[in-house]
Amino acid sequence: MATATGTNTPAPAILTCSLLEWYDRHHRSLPWRVPPAVIAAGERPDPYRVWLSEIMLQQTTVGAVKSYFDAFTSRWPTVVDLAAADLDDVMKAWAGLGYYSRARNLKKCADLVAHELDGRFPETEEGLRSLPGIGDYTSAAIAAIAFNRPAVVVDGNVERVMTRLHAMETPLPAAKPAIRAAVREMLPEDRPGDFAQAMMDLGATICTPKNPACGLCPLQVGCLAFREGKQERYPLKQAKPEKPVRVGAAFVAERPDGAVLLRKRPMKGLLAGMAEVPTTDWTARQDGISSRDGAPFPADWKPRGAITHVFTHFELRLSVFHALADIEAPEGHWWSDPASLSGEALPTVMRKAVAAALPHRRLTRRR
Repeated sequence: MATATGTNTPAPAILTCSLLEWYDRHHRSLPWRVPPAVIAAGERPDPYRVWLSEIMLQQTTVGAVKSYFDAFTSRWPTVVDLAAADLDDVMKAWAGLGYYSRARNLKKCADLVAHELDGRFPETEEGLRSLPGIGDYTSAAIAAIAFNRPAVVVDGNVERVMTRLHAMETPLPAAKPAIRAAVREMLPEDRPGDFAQAMMDLGATICTPKNPACGLCPLQVGCLAFREGKQERYPLKQAKPEKPVRVGAAFVAERPDGAVLLRKRPMKGLLAGMAEVPTTDWTARQDGISSRDGAPFPADWKPRGAITHVFTHFELRLSVFHALADIEAPEGHWWSDPASLSGEALPTVMRKAVAAALPHRRLTRRR
């Protein structure tokens, strides 16, 4: 077996060949993916589907994304269709996926591509980065997967594979430049898109955070962490500071016919543009009132426990109150009837609040 000069480690090209042979046999079947054999026959992935999947997969698991992806592509099969959609409908369809700025940027990007680029995505990393919501990682992933450009694609799975392969002692995020350099060494000119997806699949299915299946790994022969028996030591990470805890209250008002009072959050800031039950003025930086004193109007507000939701930068604890109320919806609010409530653009934290106040109500998402 060919090895790197002066070492017992296979050359990067040998490892790449092993990885791609493994991918050809064991790739995951995903709704946005074109299998390697089909690509080899000359078919390329649809850039719209690649873009949509990559935006959805940011900070979200494949399992959580599949049903959303299927729903989006059934309802809006092309970027032009998505551009023609109403933003509120897009936000409703996104509800539950989290990181809602992604949905707003998704719509902005679709509008720009449809109206200014004749419905065609740029093929280069630089061109893709100029679009709303597309950063370094996403531009590289789209360029490689959709257009077979030799882009260095590094996500959390790839970081884990490479830090183990090279037993990198530098903790993340400081190790990122070394990881990118190591990926670039292995990057094949002829199959960069398959290579990127192979690395992701390897990290997701074989080189897992706990109990990696090293006996099945195509890179085992070159893996320094495996050689040392220290696979789970990597990647090293800098200790994260504890997240601050914020408190507030949520008020679930229910009309006699079962409708729930909702309002729309401001178009800027956390959960911008999403629907919510009335809450007190909590933010990522300050607490809100957590008692009945913060109620939006006088009523017989009864406590219904508390819910906890973890955001990226803080943990939120909301005291939940419920009241029956038969009033006109205040300005900026509306009554959502039982048949419509599941389809509202309610983020997960608000669905938790409604579920705590109305435990008999099944709040399933309609997609």
